[in-house]
Amino acid sequence: MELELILYLALMLAVAETFGWIFARIEQPVVLGQIIGGILLGMFFPPTTEVKDISMLGVLLLLFLAGLESSVDELKEAGKAGLSVAVVGVAIAFLMGFGIVYPFKGFEQALLYGALMTPTSVSLTVRVLMELDALKTVEGNTILTAAIVDDILGIVILSIVISMLVQGSINPIGIGLIFAKVIVFILAAIYVVPPAIDRLLRKVVHLGFADSTITLSMATLFAFAYLAEHMNLASILGAYLFGLSLSETEFRRPIFEHTRILAHSMFIPLFFVDVGMNIPLRSISEVGIFALVFSLGAIASKVIGCGLGALLAGLDRRQSLRVGIGMIPRMGVELAMLAIAMNAGIVGEDAYVVIVLMIFLSTLVTPPLLKMAFKEEASSEYSPNLLS
Repeated sequence: MELELILYLALMLAVAETFGWIFARIEQPVVLGQIIGGILLGMFFPPTTEVKDISMLGVLLLLFLAGLESSVDELKEAGKAGLSVAVVGVAIAFLMGFGIVYPFKGFEQALLYGALMTPTSVSLTVRVLMELDALKTVEGNTILTAAIVDDILGIVILSIVISMLVQGSINPIGIGLIFAKVIVFILAAIYVVPPAIDRLLRKVVHLGFADSTITLSMATLFAFAYLAEHMNLASILGAYLFGLSLSETEFRRPIFEHTRILAHSMFIPLFFVDVGMNIPLRSISEVGIFALVFSLGAIASKVIGCGLGALLAGLDRRQSLRVGIGMIPRMGVELAMLAIAMNAGIVGEDAYVVIVLMIFLSTLVTPPLLKMAFKEEASSEYSPNLLS
């Protein structure tokens, strides 16, 4: 049974809001509620190509907002501990993901799943640390700074992997060319684009079209995403890097606030509901063991990798364990990455089940583990900030 597109969108948004509210009430991530709602909706109304095309705008806006929330200065000031945790954590996660998947699905899929295991979403961790009054501790500061670097590394790795798999060739020259493209893209986003877009937006405001800064930003965002695709890179890399470029201008805050309202009230909920609608329930039993092993590996990889990175940066064992646990959660970036990979035709729909289970388990175990790790600590042991 098919509904007209406009009614389909209305139904999806209603489901997103309802299930998001229910999950928020039981102190679970809203995203999971939207996905569960999408699964139930998909049992009655199959997903359509038109809806998927619209929901893909949510992917770009999600990464654009992530870029806006970052900043080049924050990356430069991430500190030894944050950088070490992010780099080692991403490396271990990728290698563990590759090692787990290779026996099941072969070399190319192992590369992709390894990349999908790398990002971290610390919004849940931040909420728990705030409840424990531990956000301003050494561990809290390390997690926050590591998350900034972690996002960029994860997106870059996935862009490189997708580019290699789409081209169908994995050789040193091809990999070197992809790396060169990524580096050029990043350098342009940091040094060339910010002053250019800042001057352009200033002129728009000077001409009396202040509201047009949002429209112009959206147009440039989609152009960046297209440019990344045209360069055989992932469109999410273009979206993220343009957000990072805009974060260096005085228009960062108003553009973020306006875009956040638009994105989170419509396009991002549509994306997550569409993810749920595209989860093939018939394949849950088929990928059950694999999905569980992958999810447990994803949890262990961050505890081990990020914990090791914290140890190498000089934190003690207890602090390093807390950092590792705090970096466990996964959330929207992985699904955005997966959507791009699926659009490129390099992974099947069963991957949705695997990644959603990973998100569910990682968000489920983090709060109790984090509270246990901090439970026996006296508040007098905390120091303001030892990262400098």
